[in-house]
Amino acid sequence: MPSNSLDISNFAPTIADGLQVDLPRMMPVRQGFPEDHVADIEAAVRRQLGQFSGLDLGGKKIAVTAGSRGIKGMVEVLRAVVAELKDRGAEPFLVPAMGSHGSGTAEGQIAVMEKLGMSEAAIGAPVRSSMDVVELGTIADGTRVFWDKLAYQSDGIVVCNRIKAHTAFSGEYESGLVKMMVIGLGKHRGATALHQLGFDNFHHAVPAAGKVVLANAPILFGVGVVENAYGQMAAIEGIAPDRIMERESELLGYSKAIMGRIQLDDIDVLIVDEIGKDVSGGGMDPNVTGRSALGLAIENTPSIQRIIVRDLTQATAGSSMGLGMADFTTKRCAEKIDLAVTYTNALTALVLLPPKIPMICESDQAALAFALRTARLQHPDGARIVRIKNTKDLENIWVSEAYRTDLSGRDEMRISGDTKPIRFDDAGNLV
Repeated sequence: MPSNSLDISNFAPTIADGLQVDLPRMMPVRQGFPEDHVADIEAAVRRQLGQFSGLDLGGKKIAVTAGSRGIKGMVEVLRAVVAELKDRGAEPFLVPAMGSHGSGTAEGQIAVMEKLGMSEAAIGAPVRSSMDVVELGTIADGTRVFWDKLAYQSDGIVVCNRIKAHTAFSGEYESGLVKMMVIGLGKHRGATALHQLGFDNFHHAVPAAGKVVLANAPILFGVGVVENAYGQMAAIEGIAPDRIMERESELLGYSKAIMGRIQLDDIDVLIVDEIGKDVSGGGMDPNVTGRSALGLAIENTPSIQRIIVRDLTQATAGSSMGLGMADFTTKRCAEKIDLAVTYTNALTALVLLPPKIPMICESDQAALAFALRTARLQHPDGARIVRIKNTKDLENIWVSEAYRTDLSGRDEMRISGDTKPIRFDDAGNLV
């Protein structure tokens, strides 16, 4: 149990009929998503960079960005970019583009890169890390745009990142090259300046700051990648600086179209086995659950009455960010919360909903009983229940029998096994 964990005792409510609720039977379902992906990542990168063959790179010192997210295939992307730059006579080096991550220190950011496999030995270029920044300009409201000094003093920067929906805000630009340019390369000072505006202003602040960067920093080109629902790279594109704004917006739309999701419209109770920062930056992805950090509606997500979170992942190290988007959790989960870690994350991001703690239940059985009671269903045994491992692994899920008619004739959702009753062990935990 973490040293900053909760002391939970004597919290079980007294309710007539206790935990006796008629439960539906569950069916295993396999969801299908677009499977197109890039087979040879390094070859694809080299092909894309061919469009920039006219650039004179001989003897030029070129900064290549490395982010803080564990993106499958990103080491190969960076390796190919570095190899191509070297072949053209450039002297590439890696710079951490991760805002205030890695404890907001140069050494901490190098450690993050090494943990993700982005070392000099793996990529083929030295890592240069500093928290020193220069000021590039301001956006309309006066917010200053700061930028990595090492990158700014280079002869050119290659911005490499995944383009995807963000977990805390929606807009024409979310997670991608533009956000990396303004937040990642802004280092601690730049990230703090933008975050002070709040995520509810990011939809206009991020592109505004991005235009300041593009006008004042030596961006050579971008390399944007899009993942499919299986964590494979579905697209890799080299993008000229004057097309980054236009093309990233288009690739974000493509990313949203092929991302993993629960392909059902109405859910009475969603059971999430685990949440954590290794699953999603928001603990559980609001682009799957429909519940955002700002309490705003998210398009193309199911209508969900109640959400149960059963546990935290081990890798999240006590951070329960995202738990506040649930309605119920378990004692097992709550006892793993590290409040210091969670509250630090929340205050840095200036969000108050994600770190909240929902109703704590003694067991999975209690959580499900309370969720069904509060959903005000006339017949709980006909409830529309969905169970997922987490919001990242969505290929194999469980759904209640109430969905059988909905699944009829659907190629993208197929019943993959026998129907089974919901069972609990002696401690009331799902088995």
